[in-house]
Amino acid sequence: MCVRSPLKVAIPIAPASVPVHRWRTAEAASSAASSASCQYRLEEVLPNGHYALRNYHGGTPFPNPQDPNKGWKVLANVFWAFQPSVYVQTPNNFGSIWSNDRFGHSKTTTIDVVYRWSDFNTDPGFPVQQTYAPGTWYTEWLMEETPEEARYTASLSLFYVDQEKNPLPDTFAFVPALRRSLRLASTARCSPVFGFDWSYDDAKTNGFNGSTSIYTGDFLADRELLTLAHFNQDGAVYPAGYLMPLGFPKPTWGKWEARSHAVVDVHRIPSESAGYCYSSRIIYADREHWNGNWVDLFDSNKKLWKAISYFHNAGDVPGLGSSLDGVASTAMDFQSSHETVWCGFGNPWKRKPYLDNAVPKQYLIGVQYYSPATMALPMR
Repeated sequence: MCVRSPLKVAIPIAPASVPVHRWRTAEAASSAASSASCQYRLEEVLPNGHYALRNYHGGTPFPNPQDPNKGWKVLANVFWAFQPSVYVQTPNNFGSIWSNDRFGHSKTTTIDVVYRWSDFNTDPGFPVQQTYAPGTWYTEWLMEETPEEARYTASLSLFYVDQEKNPLPDTFAFVPALRRSLRLASTARCSPVFGFDWSYDDAKTNGFNGSTSIYTGDFLADRELLTLAHFNQDGAVYPAGYLMPLGFPKPTWGKWEARSHAVVDVHRIPSESAGYCYSSRIIYADREHWNGNWVDLFDSNKKLWKAISYFHNAGDVPGLGSSLDGVASTAMDFQSSHETVWCGFGNPWKRKPYLDNAVPKQYLIGVQYYSPATMALPMR
C-alpha cells in the first residue's frame, strides 16, 4: 500500500522542560511485592525449549533487564505491563472501530469490553487473586454492539498462570446464530479479531497478547522515540479527528513526547514456530510502563506485513492517581491495503473506559463475563 502524506501533517513536540509523566505503574506494584521481588528468576530453558518465570507476584518482573536473556526479560515486562485491574466499556461508553479498505470504503463497529486481572493484581481496593476463573491471571471479553447484524458476537480469552501447562490462552467465540460458544483452536492466535487488522496475539494495549513460555525476544536497542502520552478526545470523531488516509492523529490531539523505549524482536521459539503467522514482532516498549507504543509485524517469509500504533493516554484516575485511562490504536496491513482504527472513547459522549472502582457493579460479576457457558446471557 502506498499513500501520500497530506501536506497538513504535523507533529507538535512538548518542550524538553516538560517532565515525563509519572504513571501509576508497576513500580507501585513492585513495592507491594517487595518481599518476593528478589526471588524473581529466569529458570534455565526447559528441555522442550520453553521459558519459565518462577515466584512471580505482580508488577514488573525485570525493572532493569540485563543479560543473560535480556530480550526475553523485556518480553516478560511487556507481557505483564501495567493495566488497571478492571477495564470496562459498555453501551454507555463503548469503543469504536473504523475499518477502511483500499477502495476508500469505511465500516464502523462499536465494541463492549471487559478486561480484568484475575491474579497478580496490585491496584488498591482489589484482592491480589480473584476466584471467578480459577487458575487464570487475566480474562478478556469483547462483544460487538453494532452493526446490528453482528450484534452479540463475542470473544472470551482466558490466560493461565501455569504457562507451561497452558502456553496459550483458551479462546472462545460466541456465534449468535448458533446461540452457543465455540472453542477456538490454538492456531486461532493468528486469526483476526472480529475481522479486524489485529490478530488475537495483537489485541491488547501492550502490543503483545501471547505468552512468555513459547515466545522469546532478541534485544535490539534502547531508543528515544516520539509518542502521544497525553492527548484529548479529538480521536472520538472519525474521520474529522484524523489525518486521512493515514488515520494519523491530528495536531489538535496534543503534543508528542520523546520517551525512552526498549526495542525487542519477539518471536516464537524454534520448536513452536511451525505454522505461526509472524516471524518477527518488533516492539518499541515504553520503559516506564512497558506497554508497546509501536509494533512492526513481519510475516512467516520475513516480509513487512503490519504496523500498529498504541497511544496510551495518562490521566488522573480516582483511586489510582496517574494511570492509563484510554487507548487509541491504528493497525495498517500493508499487504492487503487495509487499515483499522480503534478509539477507546469513540462514542457520542467521548466517555473514557470505566476503570477499577468506577466500573458498574454488574460488570464485576465473574460468572457472566468470564465463563464460556454464559456468553449468551447478553442476548436475553
